Amino acid sequence: MISIQISNELKLQFSKPITVLDVASHISVNLAKTAIVGKLNGVLVDLSYVIDHDVNLIIITEKDNIGLNIIRHSTAHLLAYAVKNLFPDSQIAIGPVIENGFYYDFLYKRSFTKEDLILIEKKMIELSQKNELFLKKIITRDKAIAYFDSVNEQFKKKIINLIPNNQEISLYSIGSFVDLCRGPHVFSTGKLKIFKLIKLAGSYWKGNQKNKKLQRIYGTAWSTKKDQEIYLHMIKEAEKRDHRKLGKQLNLFHFQEESPGLIFWHPKGYIILQEIKKYMRKIYKYNGYKEIKTPQMLDLSLWKKTGHWENYKDNMFTTKSENRFYALKPMNCPGHIQIYNSNFHSYRDLPLRFGEFGQCHRNESSGSLHGMMRTRSFIQDDGHIFCTKSQIKNEIVVFNELVHKVYNEFGFKKIKIKLALRPNKRIGENNIWDLAENSLREAISSSGVTWEEFPGEGAFYGPKIEYHLKDSIGRSWQCGTIQIDFSMPHRLGAEYIAENNTRKTPVMLHRAIIGSLERFIAILVENYSGAMPVWLAPIQVMILNISKEQIEYAKKVFNFLKSKKFRVEVDLRNEKIAYKIRLHSLEKLPYIIIVGNKELCENKITVRARGNINLGIMSIDMLVIRLTNEINTKYL
Repeated sequence: MISIQISNELKLQFSKPITVLDVASHISVNLAKTAIVGKLNGVLVDLSYVIDHDVNLIIITEKDNIGLNIIRHSTAHLLAYAVKNLFPDSQIAIGPVIENGFYYDFLYKRSFTKEDLILIEKKMIELSQKNELFLKKIITRDKAIAYFDSVNEQFKKKIINLIPNNQEISLYSIGSFVDLCRGPHVFSTGKLKIFKLIKLAGSYWKGNQKNKKLQRIYGTAWSTKKDQEIYLHMIKEAEKRDHRKLGKQLNLFHFQEESPGLIFWHPKGYIILQEIKKYMRKIYKYNGYKEIKTPQMLDLSLWKKTGHWENYKDNMFTTKSENRFYALKPMNCPGHIQIYNSNFHSYRDLPLRFGEFGQCHRNESSGSLHGMMRTRSFIQDDGHIFCTKSQIKNEIVVFNELVHKVYNEFGFKKIKIKLALRPNKRIGENNIWDLAENSLREAISSSGVTWEEFPGEGAFYGPKIEYHLKDSIGRSWQCGTIQIDFSMPHRLGAEYIAENNTRKTPVMLHRAIIGSLERFIAILVENYSGAMPVWLAPIQVMILNISKEQIEYAKKVFNFLKSKKFRVEVDLRNEKIAYKIRLHSLEKLPYIIIVGNKELCENKITVRARGNINLGIMSIDMLVIRLTNEINTKYL
C-alpha cells in the first residue's frame, strides 16, 4: 500500500502507483479542475508525476501564488511555442516569471513589431485551444546539447554548459516544441486561457551589452479574467501617470540622449527635490543623526578593502589621474567609516548615527535605465549607525517606527516588510551571517509586524529588511531598508573601546528611508498623478485677475502670501479669466485665487481648489489657515 498524507485530517491509501492528478480527482472533481501542480515532500512536481511510495502531498491550485507563477511560466513556454511556429528561424533564450507576468527573449533577423505581437498572441490562443500536454523528459547532457545544436538553439546550449554536472537535464515538450526547463508546468495548454502580450523591449544575453542584442516580449497571465482586467486597468492608469510624461507636461524635469540615466531638473521639479531634502533633514535632526558629507571619488584600494571591487565592480565608474585609479562612489558607507575612524570612540559614544544626502553613481546598463526609476546617478537619504551588538535590536525597532511615520506623512499607508537573506556571492563567515539574520528577525518580531523572507536577496555584506510601499493604483515599490553589516567596519579597521577597556569592532547598520530621492519623486508623481500634496507642490497658489482694475490688488495678495512663505505666483496677463483658469488647472495646482471687482471691494478672494472645486469667497487669512493646516498634515 502507498500512503499519501494530504493534511492532518486526511490520509489516503492506494494499492498501486498513482499520479498527482488522479489523487486530486480522488479527493474531488473541483480540486482536479483547479489543480496546477503537486508539492511532494516539499518539492514541486507535475500533475503527471507518478507517486510510488509514501509521501506528504499538497495540491497546489490556481488560487495559490505558486500555482499562478506556474501558469505564468507555462504561458512563457506557450509564447515561445507560438514564436517558433510563426518565425521558425528565430532562436529562444530565456523566459522567466516576473511580477504580474513573464517575458521571453528571442534572437531574430529583424525587429518584432506591434503587428507581430497581435499575430503571436492569436497563435498562442490557437495553440492553447489544442490542449496539448506538457511532457517532461530526462536526458543526458550530451544528448541535450546534440539536440539543441541540431535545431540551432545556441542559447540553450550555453545554459546547459552552466548547469552543474551532477544536475539532471530535463526537457519539456508541447506538441512539436521542445524547451530546456526544470519545470514543473501545467498539465496541458488548455489551462492557459487568460493571458495578454504587453510590450516589446530590447535586452542582452545575460544582461551584458557585450553579448548579442535580443528582443524581449513581455506578457501577463492570470487564473481569472477579473484579476487580469484589474491588472490591465492598472497598466492603463500607470501609462497615464508615467512620471516621464508628467515631468515634461508639468515642466518638472527631462531626460536626453546626451546624458543617459541622468536628470535635468527644472525649477519646479527641483523645488520638490529640495522640499523632500528639507523634510528628511528634520528627520535626521530630531532622531539623533549628525549630517555629514563625503567625497564623490575614492581611491580604488579602499573599494578593494571593502569588497565592493570584488563584488560590485561592473556597476562602478572608474577614472585615472596621476597614475592612481579612483572610483565614483556607488554607495556612501566606506566614506562614513572614514569619518568614524577619524576620531577616537568609546562605548559611551555609541550608537553614533551619521546621515548624508549622498550622491551615488552606478554604471547601470543602458537597457535597464528607466526614467527616474533607474538612473546612473542619484541622491540617497543615506545613514549609518555604529553600535554595539546589544544595541542592534533597539536601533532597528526605533527605525521601523520612523519609517512608518515618514511613509504615512507622504500618504502611503500600506507597507510590506521583506527580509532579504544571504546571497551566494558574499563576504563574511556563515556564523556572522547567522547572527546578523537572527538579529533582524528578533528586532522586527519585537516591532509587532509581519514579514516575508527571501533567501539569496541580501546585500553581499549583510542581510537586510526592505520596506515596500503600495501606491494609489496598487503597485508595490521598494524604498526603505536597514541592513546589518559585521564585515565592512572590520575590513576598514573601525574600533571602539569597550567597557572592559578592550578594543572592539562596532556593528554598522546601513539604513535609508526614502532610498533614491529621484526614484521616490517618480513614485510620488505617479502616485498622485502629478497633483502633488500642498506641502510638495512647486506652486501652491496661483493668483488670477479678471481685468486690469485688479492688478494692484492681485499684487497685494501675492506679496502677503509670499511673506507667509507660501510658494505663490500671479498671472496678470490680459487674457480672459476662463482661459487662465483652464490653463492653470492643467498644471494641477492646489489652489487658484481669482480677484475681480467684488473681491477688490470686499478685500477678499475667490478660491478654487484642485479638481474644479469652488470654495467661494473668503478672507485671505482664512486661506492662510487652510494652507497651513494642509501643509502641517503633509499628504492631505
